[in-house]
Amino acid sequence: MSAVTFGRTTNFDWMVFMNKFKKKVLNLLSHEPFHAFKTKEIQNQLSLPQQRYQQLKSTLRELVSENKIHRFPKNRFGMGEGIPEVIGELHVNTQGYGFVRPEKGESVFVSQKNMGQALNGDRVKVKLYATSTGKSPEGRIIEVIERATDTFVGTYHKSKKYGYMIPDDVKIQRDLVIAHGDENGAQDGQKVVCRIEHWEHYGLNPGGHVVEVLGWPDDPGVDILSIIHKHRLPLNFPKTVEKQAAAIHEDFSKEIKKRLDLRDKQMFTIDPDDAKDFDDAVSLEPMENGNWRLGVHIADVSHYVPERSALDREAGNRGNSVYLVDRVIPMLPERLSNELCSLEPNKDKLAFSVLMQLSPEAKLISYDIKPSVIHSNRRFTYTKVQDIMDGKTDDEYKTVLNDMLKLSKMMIKKRRSRGSIDFDTDEVKVVLDDKGSPVEIKKYERFASHRLVEEFMLLANETVARHVGVILRQKVENDIPFVYRVHEKPDKDEVLNMIRLARAFGIHIKAPKRITPKSLQAVSDQIQDHPARSVLSAALLRTMTKAKYSINNVGHFGLAYKFYTHFTSPIRRYPDLLVHRLLKLYHHTHPRDAKITEKELESACRTATQCEIRAQQAERDSIKAKQVEYMEQHLGDEFDGVISRIVNFGFFVNLPDYLIDGLVHVTDLQDDYYIYDETGYALLGQNTRKQYRLGQKVRVKLARVDRDENLIDFVTVED
Repeated sequence: MSAVTFGRTTNFDWMVFMNKFKKKVLNLLSHEPFHAFKTKEIQNQLSLPQQRYQQLKSTLRELVSENKIHRFPKNRFGMGEGIPEVIGELHVNTQGYGFVRPEKGESVFVSQKNMGQALNGDRVKVKLYATSTGKSPEGRIIEVIERATDTFVGTYHKSKKYGYMIPDDVKIQRDLVIAHGDENGAQDGQKVVCRIEHWEHYGLNPGGHVVEVLGWPDDPGVDILSIIHKHRLPLNFPKTVEKQAAAIHEDFSKEIKKRLDLRDKQMFTIDPDDAKDFDDAVSLEPMENGNWRLGVHIADVSHYVPERSALDREAGNRGNSVYLVDRVIPMLPERLSNELCSLEPNKDKLAFSVLMQLSPEAKLISYDIKPSVIHSNRRFTYTKVQDIMDGKTDDEYKTVLNDMLKLSKMMIKKRRSRGSIDFDTDEVKVVLDDKGSPVEIKKYERFASHRLVEEFMLLANETVARHVGVILRQKVENDIPFVYRVHEKPDKDEVLNMIRLARAFGIHIKAPKRITPKSLQAVSDQIQDHPARSVLSAALLRTMTKAKYSINNVGHFGLAYKFYTHFTSPIRRYPDLLVHRLLKLYHHTHPRDAKITEKELESACRTATQCEIRAQQAERDSIKAKQVEYMEQHLGDEFDGVISRIVNFGFFVNLPDYLIDGLVHVTDLQDDYYIYDETGYALLGQNTRKQYRLGQKVRVKLARVDRDENLIDFVTVED
């Protein structure tokens, strides 16, 4: 029977039609349950003619009255019921808003007014709002599940009725109120560490007390101490850990019988001038068949650190050693890092060796991965090795070093032919006096000797990862739990943005059709000779996703490796220690019978990645603090720089000699009214037509230095 009879609809047919109509509306809204639609949007989605619009409005009202859908502000409609509560970590922007990043799914935007009592880094529960279709999810924090920390570093100030602390971290948007008597002797203007004790309401500031007075901001070492506390880096080892380290015996005479004895092989370490722990030694010898046997010998930390011991737990929590500008915060106690495990010269040491047979063209033919005992013949520095290879110094190891150099160059060529990207970003070296004050800022010199060691370590890491990911996997016909160093493919839009940025610097780079290691390698090659190379290399690096540790192997995009791990630095990286343990386990136990909890291993990978990020941020902060302190003595001096970034409130100038940026604020450009051209990456003078563009060379004068905020300001100087 037709629903329409001679232009009229029966009551029964009308009811059938309306039920179908309601189902269509409900079906549409249920497919996007976390979004809210305007009536017009629903009409367009259902392709309804205009004559059905009033009918749609009536249907929506009925569905609301039946509690089947929900009416939201601004006359929007959505399912409303079951809007989820997401748990994740809060990351606050310096402007005050933030994002909650769950383990899976899209990040949730949280405005400053919806932060509640949450602070940057906290693990929180956020209630999602229904949003209009196509928009990112937004929500309100309803619970702080776990604080990232309850202690904060900042500057103490005193008023008549109470004291308060302004946090150093600009992402902490709340001052801490300190009642009189809780200041622990702190004086107005001193750097302090405070602990939150109470927070009655999100509309009020949290209250607490001073737990430690660091000193006056200009006192030697206070700036670095502030950074250490800010990033919650552990200064001292627990007594149980120190006690366990002290009790470890150095005698390993019985252990030697179980290992490959390489003490008669010629080998040596190559490290920075100021290195105190030596992770790796290298050896190279010609074989009778014309090939090379390259040995990479790594300190066997796993022999000295029992699994699940206090020593092991502390190393896992630290994740890595942290190299600040004036000190090292080690992963392991000095007894291990500088003594027992360190591959000191002229001493027998336990190691884990990767012995690789390479063709004269540096092709890997075969390999062995075995626990060993070694005897390093020499402790070389990069500078010393470079002098020998350059012919400036004669040495008994000159021949083998030159052979290593030739081999490493072939390895670089092979790696680049696969598309491996070299991120040779400039690194800063800060020279301090005996009081910790900066006396010189310069670039780290990179020699062929650095590349030589790096290539050998890269090959050893890849060989170990491929051994587990391919050879051992074939034995069990399944994936084997392992710690990989992975690097995912970058987002195409991020790469295109970087190419547009390079074009603004005057470098014409053709946008690749596909994002591959080779296409990014071509981009990297084109910016190497540009005056703003350091700025552009850093921008290219930012387009990349961060490398991380994971049991799920997705390959390493930047290095163009299908298999990669970290095996070569167990003294200073916990994942390397885990890799050593896994290799030993699979050596003695069939992978099928090895009892490994993947969940526990993945958790260790996640912790190691987080510790690595924390260490990098602390290291950058320590360098920036000393750079700013150094620049303070140059107030009023003039410099030649390059415009590195354009924003609506001015532009940043990079000083290539000091690798530091400073702001020229638009209010200091008094010769004209400047308009921000976002698409052209420029500030344009409205009357004079004067332009400030990315990559443009400018002469500036240092006008202001703010050591509390680690900021410097320039003003332009007319040529």
